[in-house]
Amino acid sequence: MSRRVTIVESGPRDGLQSEQQVLPTADKVELITRMVAAGVGRIEVASFVHPRLVPQMADAEAVLAALGPAPTGASYSGLVLNRRGLERALATTVDEIGFVVAAAEGYNQANQRAPVDRTMAEIEVMIPEAHDAGRFASVTISVAWGDPYDGEVPGSAVIELAERAAAAGVDEVALGDTIGVAVPATVTAILGSMQRVVPHLALRCHFHNTRQTGLANVVAALDAGVTVFDTSVGGIGGSPFAPNAGGNVATEDLLFLASRSDLETGVDYEATVDTARWLGGRLGHELPGSGHRLDPWP
Repeated sequence: MSRRVTIVESGPRDGLQSEQQVLPTADKVELITRMVAAGVGRIEVASFVHPRLVPQMADAEAVLAALGPAPTGASYSGLVLNRRGLERALATTVDEIGFVVAAAEGYNQANQRAPVDRTMAEIEVMIPEAHDAGRFASVTISVAWGDPYDGEVPGSAVIELAERAAAAGVDEVALGDTIGVAVPATVTAILGSMQRVVPHLALRCHFHNTRQTGLANVVAALDAGVTVFDTSVGGIGGSPFAPNAGGNVATEDLLFLASRSDLETGVDYEATVDTARWLGGRLGHELPGSGHRLDPWP
């Protein structure tokens, strides 16, 4: 029997956050609506961060207000970096709260202006608050395979943060390859360690295609039992706080891989390709993904 793979569409948030062209709110809403219509069940729609730091996300509340509650079968998530972000998110109809902590001090200071331990301690308090408000809570451990400031990241640092998140009652932990330095062997290693230490923790993977290893890492994670992946339509994305981070794995490219590998996603490939082409037109440049630039095959 084919396996089910869940795609978390991160284009409206992680995809757009590094784009120089700030999309109008209406275009962001159309992007999200298109991906829901294509069959994506989970979509990262905004981040509740200071607009001075990430101008593309300045209209987070406006996007959620225009969208309204997610349709049946869909779920909208918002990224939160601190308590102020949580308060803003909980004042909207967002279904999921995505917290983030870096596995290394360098990136955590650049992204969140705080030491790792302080950020994680705040998250441990905020997870139950998100649950009390009826929201799904996830924690992304960024730079899980390498930090642009500190270099190699020990697996023990990632495991410790995952253990703390699990103890706080998190619903899911995502491992983020923020600068695209993971390879299949290191993906297999960290996931194996994670599953031994916190075997019942739901895992998600977030790969960047900086060095063209994104899909290979997806395959390694699939082999390790992970079935939930962040992708970005057109392959756009990257962190404003990680130089040369590169784009995310393109949603349409993962869909092609899935279709040829007996993996069910429930997401329409052609609709996703059409959206990638539309988005490229709105942003005014060619997007880095492959599928939307190629003829269908077979």
